Amino acid sequence: MRLYIAEKPSMGREIAKCLRGPVQRHDGYLTTGDGVVTWLFGHILRQAEPDEYDARYKRWRAEDLPIIPQEWRLYVAKDSAKQFSVVKNLIEKADEIVHAGDPDREGQLLVDEVLDYLGNKKPVQRILLNALDEKSIKAANAHLRPNSDFWNLKQSALARARADWLIGMNLSRAYTLAARRAGHDRIVLPIGRVKTPTLALVVRREREIENFQPVDYYHLRATFEHANGSFVAEWKPKDTMAGLDSENRLVDKAVAEAKLRELSEAPRTGRLTGYQKQKKQEPAPLPFSLSSLQVLAGKRYGYEPQLVLDTAQKLYEKKLTTYPRSDCEYLPTNQFGDAKTILANLKAATDTPLAAWAAGADAGRKSRAWNDKKISAHHAIIPTTVRVNPETLPATERNLYELIARGYIAQFYPPHVYDQTKVEVTYKDELFTAGGRTERDPGWKVMYQSKKKAATAANPDDDGNGDESDSDKRGEDENDALPVMKKGDAVEYTQGELKASVTKPPTRFTPATLLAGMKEIHKYVKNPEAKKQLKDVYGIGTEATRATIIDDLIKRKFLHPQGKKKYLIPTPSAYLLVDALPDEMTYPDSTAIWEDRLHSMSEGDGTLDDFLAAQIAFTRKLCEKAWGVKMEVKGDYICPRCKQGVLVQRKGKNGVFWGCSNYPKCRLTTNDKEGKPDMDEANNRAGGSRSFGGNSHSAVTPQTYSAQEEHYEPTAADWDELNTLFGPPEPYVPKKWKNWNDKPKYSASPLEKMGAETENDKADAQIACPHCQKGHLRKLRGKNGVFWGCSNYPRCTATFDDAGGKPVLT
Repeated sequence: MRLYIAEKPSMGREIAKCLRGPVQRHDGYLTTGDGVVTWLFGHILRQAEPDEYDARYKRWRAEDLPIIPQEWRLYVAKDSAKQFSVVKNLIEKADEIVHAGDPDREGQLLVDEVLDYLGNKKPVQRILLNALDEKSIKAANAHLRPNSDFWNLKQSALARARADWLIGMNLSRAYTLAARRAGHDRIVLPIGRVKTPTLALVVRREREIENFQPVDYYHLRATFEHANGSFVAEWKPKDTMAGLDSENRLVDKAVAEAKLRELSEAPRTGRLTGYQKQKKQEPAPLPFSLSSLQVLAGKRYGYEPQLVLDTAQKLYEKKLTTYPRSDCEYLPTNQFGDAKTILANLKAATDTPLAAWAAGADAGRKSRAWNDKKISAHHAIIPTTVRVNPETLPATERNLYELIARGYIAQFYPPHVYDQTKVEVTYKDELFTAGGRTERDPGWKVMYQSKKKAATAANPDDDGNGDESDSDKRGEDENDALPVMKKGDAVEYTQGELKASVTKPPTRFTPATLLAGMKEIHKYVKNPEAKKQLKDVYGIGTEATRATIIDDLIKRKFLHPQGKKKYLIPTPSAYLLVDALPDEMTYPDSTAIWEDRLHSMSEGDGTLDDFLAAQIAFTRKLCEKAWGVKMEVKGDYICPRCKQGVLVQRKGKNGVFWGCSNYPKCRLTTNDKEGKPDMDEANNRAGGSRSFGGNSHSAVTPQTYSAQEEHYEPTAADWDELNTLFGPPEPYVPKKWKNWNDKPKYSASPLEKMGAETENDKADAQIACPHCQKGHLRKLRGKNGVFWGCSNYPRCTATFDDAGGKPVLT
């Protein structure tokens, strides 16, 4: 029996329709004359949570980090248990298996991980489905490949999943705990390998806007008369001229006005010292990858990236377009033969602009998009051979279908041909430049220019050109056309104009432009050498995850969409998170390089073990940095000793006390005074008591201590309560003690287990505690070294420095 395992039910149904019948429905699978088809629900196996590796990880403790699984575990997702059982039983009965996951990294992994989990040894073949129409499925089924050909792709997916686990689980805990030590007790800071640098892009952009100082500057334009007509040229001041800023902008109005008067004086004759005219061709824009489709749909229609992905998925499942989660903008040559059918279908889409565009296409023309060397597991998003009337589709689907179809039709139009002219005029020893273009053949641009005016009116920021080509982004000094001229011709200055301008702050990100930033991440890296290396990298995130990451940042209230254009505004939590993290996590350099290595791994360059070893080292480094991070302190009672935490109320079985949230770096405690910390006592201790983060203990001023009980010994329940509240910082193995006084005591902060120096018990007993006058001082060994504490703990929480084996009491 041949068993097909599809990624999702919809794909399974389409595969079954294309196999020899009859098709019979069962619970969780379909039977056909050519075999059985079953499906998954995406990842039906989940990665183990930290506490599933060790129960002690259920409580978040900084001293447990980083958590590094020695053997990676998977568990069946609760809501997928039934389908997993169906798949498991079918695999046991199968003779051969066809892997029908999506043709990408994640699609490869989610089926492979089930086969590996079940220890499958049966032969597995791979079907690559870039479209779900009948012709595409049958063609793919006729050309199955050994699944072993995609082993490297699976390794890359495993590396990505485990790296995300290491970063997410460990750093989210480390920096959330750091935030709580600073008094942010109700916040969780989720950190992701891709999510965090993406958030940082928005935060840095917002700060650029907040700190932006507008600069007034001036343009000087001159109109020159030539024998064949007039034209406008812009003055290019010499960099040695007075009145220029560091970016060569003329910021001194008086200088600008003086120059204008000087230019108006006779004689007014100038000369063309430069004239260049070139014929240029601009090829049609490539078809869409998911990211380029999301960017254009966001700009043209205001669609958010996730909506574009969801809509493209619907078109795919309706068999109208090809696989949507593609990072490729090229097409395989073996699909060139479908062009006639697809163009004929689009030509029949009456009452739409597609019909007229398709009618003008040449099905025999082959553009640069047809390139097998650029194809990986999938190709660009294009229409399928299935005919549809776009007018019958919902508005969102219709708009996206027309964008995709237009991008495909453009491949069968000639290049856009124009003449590019550049002119230099020397007048009164000053240089003026002008540029212009003259269109020879609109070529493919006829499809984009036809709606240019309407698009510009609807969206002033959109020039109506979907490909945003450089040739359509003309500078202010360009004319639509220039008179016929040649170098050496004389020109006459007729008038000048001084135009004031103001520098503008950078534009805020929208979901669409942020997605574009993730794809073109080299523009935002910090290291100039890395910037060069990363220019050809695929960005951070994948085509399938970028929209989800942005959407998640919005849902978690780190970003807030504002206004009609949905500009992304960072929230206070976003600033807190980005400011707390080191550059390694907030700048995209490392993440982009990792993405490149993951891509290389999918092609056989690099190993899973080497990649994870680097990720583990990186995780350890950042967990260590979390201990020293400084955050804005939030709370009513800032710790007077470390100034980096707040005093929080703790309640044990023996009463209420207050301790610093910045434990264990600071172990200041104080008594409760009518529901508030005794700040007088806390300040007194802070002035000369044990320093945070070090090994020394300074004396505290003796104070009167009123005990409700004359004799008190902590019970085992007391210690259990402290463990429940805070947990010991290190694994503690109890020994067989003869009596209670021989046991190691906790420090005065009730946050840490300490080892007592039992050999000095008799000497210690002769030193009365100057704080409570009830207990005696005992030498204890804590995480930060030796210090002295009162035997009357927890009724007395005094601690003292050690100097030469004696407590420092003054």
